[in-house]
Amino acid sequence: MPDAFDADTDSVRGFRAFLKTLGPGLITGAADDDPSGIGTHSQVGAEFGYGLAWTFVLSFPLMVAIQQIAAEIGRVTGAGIARNLRRHYPRPILWVMVTLLLIANIVNLGADLSAMGAALKLLIGGNGALYTLLFGILCIVLEVGLSYPRYAAILKWTTLSLFTYVAVVVVAHVPWAHALRSLIVPEVQFNIAYATAFVAILGTTISPYLFFWQAGQEIEEQHRHHAKPLCLTAKAAGPELRRIRIDTLTGMAFSTLISLAIVFATAATLHANGVRDITTSSQAAEALRPIAGQFAFVMFAAGVIGTGLLAVPVLAGSAAYAVTEMAGVAGSLDAKPLSARLFYGTIAATTLAGSSLNAVGIDPARALYWAAVVNGILAGPLMVVMMLIVRNPRAMGRLTIAREQVIFGWAATAVMIAASLLFLGFVIRGVV
Repeated sequence: MPDAFDADTDSVRGFRAFLKTLGPGLITGAADDDPSGIGTHSQVGAEFGYGLAWTFVLSFPLMVAIQQIAAEIGRVTGAGIARNLRRHYPRPILWVMVTLLLIANIVNLGADLSAMGAALKLLIGGNGALYTLLFGILCIVLEVGLSYPRYAAILKWTTLSLFTYVAVVVVAHVPWAHALRSLIVPEVQFNIAYATAFVAILGTTISPYLFFWQAGQEIEEQHRHHAKPLCLTAKAAGPELRRIRIDTLTGMAFSTLISLAIVFATAATLHANGVRDITTSSQAAEALRPIAGQFAFVMFAAGVIGTGLLAVPVLAGSAAYAVTEMAGVAGSLDAKPLSARLFYGTIAATTLAGSSLNAVGIDPARALYWAAVVNGILAGPLMVVMMLIVRNPRAMGRLTIAREQVIFGWAATAVMIAASLLFLGFVIRGVV
């Protein structure tokens, strides 16, 4: 009996130790399933059923590779991606990339906040535009007013909101044999709509703002533990690099499973009942009600709000990290507002700009299409520069990445560039 008790105790301790290793990677992965991403995945499930589920299996190792590289840039060099660009590469590259990031993030913020407002309106009625503005103000107050350790803990717990989509899948009557087979047997269609959806999935899973955020969060963790950049303590870097790998792998696996849950749920309900035209997460929630019942509707809509409360700070925070690093000034979520005016000012300005898109006559859902164009333009070149940074001894010291990471990193970069070029080709074709 004591042996069994000791084994249980060891298991609990081991699980608690595992949870403590999770942080930037878990939050980044969860933020990847933001309301606009939920809208994309809902559209994929509604329009193509299970036909594009295999793309998440393809994108998973690529996500892990590039996000781990972003994390290692921050932890090894003690500087974010924009600061490394400023140190080692021509300034025009930095200015262009940060400008594109700001444009894309503001539009994404508008789309996410608008989806949150629409979801709350579906649940309780009232004014969706007012809810959108109030959600924006709430996120600003929390991000500016709380210390980094407390806010990081809140973000970590907010990731639990994604389990609402697991609950939706449970009641969606998914044909699991078909769904699981679709993960390894592609149901390819040779048409523009299918190719565009494929590119959209890559664009929502491999997003530039996630690179800046995870690198910045690793620096925050370094400061919180009063540690030096790993490039200065290379001999003792092993445990910390292992922690980054576990954290990133867990976060991206969580993100991928939730994305698949959304696709499976909408495929089993909306697609199976002939509902094929879904453009936003709130439309998906509303369409679920008559098909899957009130419980699925409430869970889906509540999940939009929960994921938005996680993703909005990540979008605004990544913009703040990029802007302060570009300007060469200090910026941190643990700094007092008066000592980091540019950092917190960027958070407030980008969030308010996003929440105001509806008020100035811009439809955030439509603008998100163009944000995807901007992200497509930015992602490939940014990933190339990141690969150059992690192979640069002047930046990484003795901790330049290993050959296996190089292969996966460049593979992710090549796939993203190809997808971006394909998407831009569709845009140009549509405009012409």
